[in-house]
Amino acid sequence: MRKLLNKELDRLDVEAFKEAEKTPLVLILENIRSLHNIGSVFRTADAFLVKKIYLCGITATPPHKDIRKTALGATESVSWEYRKDCLGLILELRETYRCLAVEQAVGADQLNTFKPSTEKPYALVFGNEVKGVTQEVVNACQGVLEIPQEGTKHSLNIAVSAGVVVWDFWSKLREISKNR
Repeated sequence: MRKLLNKELDRLDVEAFKEAEKTPLVLILENIRSLHNIGSVFRTADAFLVKKIYLCGITATPPHKDIRKTALGATESVSWEYRKDCLGLILELRETYRCLAVEQAVGADQLNTFKPSTEKPYALVFGNEVKGVTQEVVNACQGVLEIPQEGTKHSLNIAVSAGVVVWDFWSKLREISKNR
């Protein structure tokens, strides 16, 4: 096997990305402290054609050199918006999106067995590196998704969680589209 060169990857440019059909998914980052995590989520959103990212609370916004360092230009391709009040955003989006918190909670759906529907697009909320998604936002969501874990640690890094969940949604929704 030979590694592909960047020019062989046939990637979209920023304009083509903006025109491309998006995965019916928006991401909500609630009170994310790490600028590197924010940049990584932008990069994941770019890779899987996520429609938009909402940056809420203390979550920093582009342009910032530490976000840019991990986003590698994805802040230019992925649509984003800042909202101070995450709860207010969830209450607004609930009409058009199925809002799900990514958290460990009683009665949470396990990601590996969760089957997304194509009836409504999804809004996925990822929380603070230490405290997770606030309880009031969990309460306002229409469900909770949990990434099953078996090790000694209680959580994954938020950027890793976003990568796992977004890829899972993208692949499952793509499979549904193929089978229509």
